[in-house]
Amino acid sequence: MDDGIKIVRLARIAIEEYLKSNKIYTVTEEWGIPKKETGVFVSLYTYPEGELRGCIGFPLPVMSLPEAVVKAAIAAATEDPRFPPVELAEMDKIVIEASVLSVPEKIEFMNPRELPSKILIGRDGLMIKSSRGSGLLLPQVPVEYGWDAEEFLCHLCIKAGLPATYWLTGKFDIYRFTAEIFAEESPRGKVVKKELKGCEV
Repeated sequence: MDDGIKIVRLARIAIEEYLKSNKIYTVTEEWGIPKKETGVFVSLYTYPEGELRGCIGFPLPVMSLPEAVVKAAIAAATEDPRFPPVELAEMDKIVIEASVLSVPEKIEFMNPRELPSKILIGRDGLMIKSSRGSGLLLPQVPVEYGWDAEEFLCHLCIKAGLPATYWLTGKFDIYRFTAEIFAEESPRGKVVKKELKGCEV
């Protein structure tokens, strides 16, 4: 849990430093965050409304955890195309959430109609790759919206810019992953590990 607290604190410092000075925060050894390569996403939510304000990350372990947190945090605040860039004054009303991802595992299937039975809501995040587009949804998303596995697959396709029922074509690769999720309870407040409530599939 200590690492989770450090990761969320680092994400906030990285964002605020960048918004103040336009500089990329340098993570020192004193942070004590493991330098293992891992996927990570940083999400920003308005407080207390809980509306998404930005979310960007790296699904694959392509850089060290501290570096990935800094880059994802800054990008979530300034580069999410769905939202205008965050302004420094907003940070007093934003809570930060960081999701540390497992390595994605390819889901094998003979018939795409099998897919819902291979997905556990509350545990699995999903990533789809096809010649027509790709997309990713974190494991907390279907829980927050109350989706079942079929709805999760439909929204994953939409996120990838595909028709909602594209998952029934079987013309794609699909991966699942888990995430450890850490979040501020209030802006600059206590950081807690989020436990997702799963739904039976």
